[in-house]
Amino acid sequence: MEKLRIFLVDDHQLFRDALRSLLEKYSDYDVVGETGDAFEVLGLVRKTSAHIVCMDIGMSGMNGIETTRKLIADNPQVKVIALSTHSDQRFVSDMMHAGASAYVTKAEASAELLRAISAVRNGRKYLCPDVAAAVAGAMSCQANADFPTRLGNRERQVLQLVAEGLSTTKISGRLCIAPSTVEVHRRNIMRKLDLHNVADLTRYAISNGIVLG
Repeated sequence: MEKLRIFLVDDHQLFRDALRSLLEKYSDYDVVGETGDAFEVLGLVRKTSAHIVCMDIGMSGMNGIETTRKLIADNPQVKVIALSTHSDQRFVSDMMHAGASAYVTKAEASAELLRAISAVRNGRKYLCPDVAAAVAGAMSCQANADFPTRLGNRERQVLQLVAEGLSTTKISGRLCIAPSTVEVHRRNIMRKLDLHNVADLTRYAISNGIVLG
């Protein structure tokens, strides 16, 4: 299996060093580059053909949210894992809308970063526990008021599994319903929420605390 090529973006050298030391313990990971300058990211990621970029949000010059937006627009195949001192729902929502696939607080950036990398590698979204708790707390009132009246129980189950990256076949098996029924639910969810693709569903589920990692 090809090694996973990881690029580190953070304006604190000591933190980058700690991340590199952590990741280099794993033979299937290859840290292909690093920078503390957001304006260098696009060129260096292209040059190193990185698969995953670990992106600090709070950089000077151009913040990680805007850098991620530009990076994903230029390299849609690259996956971004956000690293931040903030677990506030607003930062999480902005970063995920910019195209990040995972969000990990720096306080949890050891084991949780490894879990995030594994999830992203397998095509799933990931929020670390600190962030999941913050998002759930911020959105609980809205979710409790909104979802029961707009989506049925089965539709909410399907929405969560779709947002977690499961295929129609896997959702069918998990919920013990026919694949055609899963597709009907998916269409109904999109119609009710006025969303148009799986990416929109995923962003909606994350921003509303339906998917917590």
